[in-house]
Amino acid sequence: MAEQIKAKPGTRRIWSSALGIVAALALAIGVNLLVERFAPRARLDLTAQKLYTLSDGTRSVLSGLQDPVTLRLFYSRKLGTAIPAYGAYAERVRAMLDEYVAVSGGKLRLEVLDPEPFSETEDRALAFGLQGVPVDQSGEQVYFGLVGANLLDDERNIPFFQPDRERFLEFDLTRLVYELSNPRRPVIGVMSPLPLNGDPRAMMMRQAAMGQPFAVMNSLRQFFTLRDVPLDAQVIENDIQVMILAHPQRLSDATQYAVDQFVLRGGKLILLIDPHSEGQASRPGPGGRPPANTASSLERLTNAWGIEAPADKVVLDLRGAWRVRANPQDRVQAVDYVAWFNAQGDSIAQGEVATAQLNQVTFASAGLLRRKDGARVEFTPLITSSPRSMEADAAKVRENPNPTQLLADFRPDGQTRVLAARLRGEISTAFPDGPPPPPQGAERPADFPAHRARSEGAANIIVIHDADVLEDRFWVRVQDFFGQQVATPFSDNGALIANLVDTMAGGDALISLRSRGESLRPFEVVDDIRRDAEARFRQTERELTQRLEATERRLRELRQGPQGGERGQTNAVISAEQRAEIDAAREEILRTRQQLRAVQLELRRDIEGLETRLRILNIAAVPVLLTVLALVMGILRARRRAAARH
Repeated sequence: MAEQIKAKPGTRRIWSSALGIVAALALAIGVNLLVERFAPRARLDLTAQKLYTLSDGTRSVLSGLQDPVTLRLFYSRKLGTAIPAYGAYAERVRAMLDEYVAVSGGKLRLEVLDPEPFSETEDRALAFGLQGVPVDQSGEQVYFGLVGANLLDDERNIPFFQPDRERFLEFDLTRLVYELSNPRRPVIGVMSPLPLNGDPRAMMMRQAAMGQPFAVMNSLRQFFTLRDVPLDAQVIENDIQVMILAHPQRLSDATQYAVDQFVLRGGKLILLIDPHSEGQASRPGPGGRPPANTASSLERLTNAWGIEAPADKVVLDLRGAWRVRANPQDRVQAVDYVAWFNAQGDSIAQGEVATAQLNQVTFASAGLLRRKDGARVEFTPLITSSPRSMEADAAKVRENPNPTQLLADFRPDGQTRVLAARLRGEISTAFPDGPPPPPQGAERPADFPAHRARSEGAANIIVIHDADVLEDRFWVRVQDFFGQQVATPFSDNGALIANLVDTMAGGDALISLRSRGESLRPFEVVDDIRRDAEARFRQTERELTQRLEATERRLRELRQGPQGGERGQTNAVISAEQRAEIDAAREEILRTRQQLRAVQLELRRDIEGLETRLRILNIAAVPVLLTVLALVMGILRARRRAAARH
């Protein structure tokens, strides 16, 4: 009897636990049913980078849909079976599209199709312009693309989803929906001597890569109507809302007047000037060689606007400097080229809509901007250099630049330089005496507008002192994928230009997501340590080289001895004093080499020590936190039990 009585409390605990489990399951099922019934759109994104949380720009586009849009996702299951990475990416794309449908308020409809070989679905995929890719030797094609259509039968597609562009998935999807919902596009004028739209001469010379349009132009064409403005234009048409003037060289007074009056009439201008165009210096001119003059400026207009843009100075920046190949005779094969650098972090204005979402912008031989004393125009920096920068003569990067020498001479002064800025305010014309005469042999247009002395309201101008932000090699990699050109950005130069055009043309719905998926997170602390140590190494190396040259000259003098009676006759006998001086010079060389090795050793020690500390922190942080949490919970539970007994 006593044993039965003692068993009852244990049995009760078992039944209580079982009932608790059943109640928990019932609660979970009930919560899921209630959420499905009353909150079908509620979602919780637990990913570290919020991969499934739509940006404000995407929500704005989806909420602004007036007419229904149908999306058709063509995905071959065989692709995911053969290549699991594509299967995982397909799940990501499908989840993102489901989120679009949930947020659209019924305006988006999604169809998921599996185009099996030789089926009608495959025929539809081909008809929509999707790209088929073979995955084995059988020749069967697999598909992974998206087609969108509106009520007017306008179609947009993504021929094939590339995992390399996963960071830009939301941008690509929203762009497709945006184009279907906004058929009327702003008109953007483009004036430049650079081959922004491709170089026919390069195509004729069978240099297809150099003859292609710039990637930034292809990107702008997806959202805007681009119109070329000739370099000798006397009037800029009124229907052009924004004009991009890139690398203006030797513009006539009549053309500068046309730009001046365009801005005063309320037109928006994006001006890109350059103390040295790396792109122009790398392309052959009409004579087969690059032009001697690679600089551009628009001093008459910029002075009237109240800013200074020195054409003889470039900005060097150690933070974000590109690693380039050093001279062949250099012991270190790669070196930081401080004239080419990525502006990142606090160098990019976070309070400006066009730059708030950018991660980095690459500059190459860029110049600086500053507001003139007494100027009343509002001068807002958009991108600056880091405090680890300095100014240098542009001549050092124009002809045969030496990256090692630039780094050895590098002396940052702790100041930042403005590389891109927004100008806003009322401005006066740069031609107070009225329009200049037309160029020789040309006539003034019949519809020539009346002269304006001041701006109509606040002028809006963007000035970037580097035209190389447009060059493909500084921000995007273009690769061939089964005949399709796929552009994968590694920097945000294209997003910067598109954002600026967007804001100036009046729409900013896409700005919050152009660089949203950027997952490149450089190890900035380690990079800073490496760059500082390498800068010291280069300076020490330069001193070593100078000492070696001086010592070699002195050794030659000591070994030659005093000159004899005939020219070239030398004394081969070396005195004790000369021998002592030679030994002292050799000891000095050894000491300097030891200093150089010490700098290299310190560089490796700092980086290895930091990596070790971070590795320990990453490995031990979670277990330590869980252990501490368990101890705290155990102590609290013990205290509660002790309090219950008393």
